[in-house]
Amino acid sequence: MRLLIFGLGYTAKRIAARLEPLGWAVEATGRDGGLDFADRDAIRFALDHVDAVLSSVPPDRQSGGDPVLDNYAEALAGFTGWTGYLSSTGVYGDAGGAWVDESAPTGTGRRSARSEADAAWLALGARVFRLPGIYGPGRSALDRVREGRASRIDIPDQVFSRVHVDDIAQGVAMALEQDAPAGAYNLADDLPCPQNDVIVEACRLLGVNPPPMQTLEQADLSPMARGFYAENRRVANGKARRVLGWEPRFPTFRDGLLACFADRGFGG
Repeated sequence: MRLLIFGLGYTAKRIAARLEPLGWAVEATGRDGGLDFADRDAIRFALDHVDAVLSSVPPDRQSGGDPVLDNYAEALAGFTGWTGYLSSTGVYGDAGGAWVDESAPTGTGRRSARSEADAAWLALGARVFRLPGIYGPGRSALDRVREGRASRIDIPDQVFSRVHVDDIAQGVAMALEQDAPAGAYNLADDLPCPQNDVIVEACRLLGVNPPPMQTLEQADLSPMARGFYAENRRVANGKARRVLGWEPRFPTFRDGLLACFADRGFGG
């Protein structure tokens, strides 16, 4: 069985590593892939010879379009194999801290380009995996604390959902192996919480004092980071559990951070 991945980034690499022992041969575009995204002949040839396609390419920051669909929509429309797309729970917008599942409306938040791409992939019959904050080895609160980039921001009642990268890989692999029905799937852990709780736990593991609490203005965040704090929601994962049989290996940030702590040798 052969899989073509558009965009072999952090998460897609973990997905490929999960699938290869199961007998999947993976081709990919991206800096670490072997295919040139701009080589239309090579991409079309690959599409004619693979069983599944997964895109992890986000919308273009300038045009707002989906690069994969902008360039290969016609070829993908004729593709008869399994298709998947890594989307974002940002498509749900601000829910005031309420729970959202796959039936919640999309397109009302700051991620309008992502919502449009999400809808376009659904229209193609893809399995669309809506992902909250992604963390894992080398990309967690532990790394931010050690590098002096962590902050605690005083925003009462603000909560976020997150997911360990290996739980994403597990969910995508299950959907592929089972040929799961097309549609949207939230892959999120079981414990939405304030980001401050995650930073405090990372500091506890590292044996350092948490950074001081700041106001949003004092934190001097980038526009992208400020947008992150402008939305507040809890992401439900019940559909992935029911349909895929998926259960997160790291159901809380504490489980995930402890695994990252051991994986990266932070205690050494």
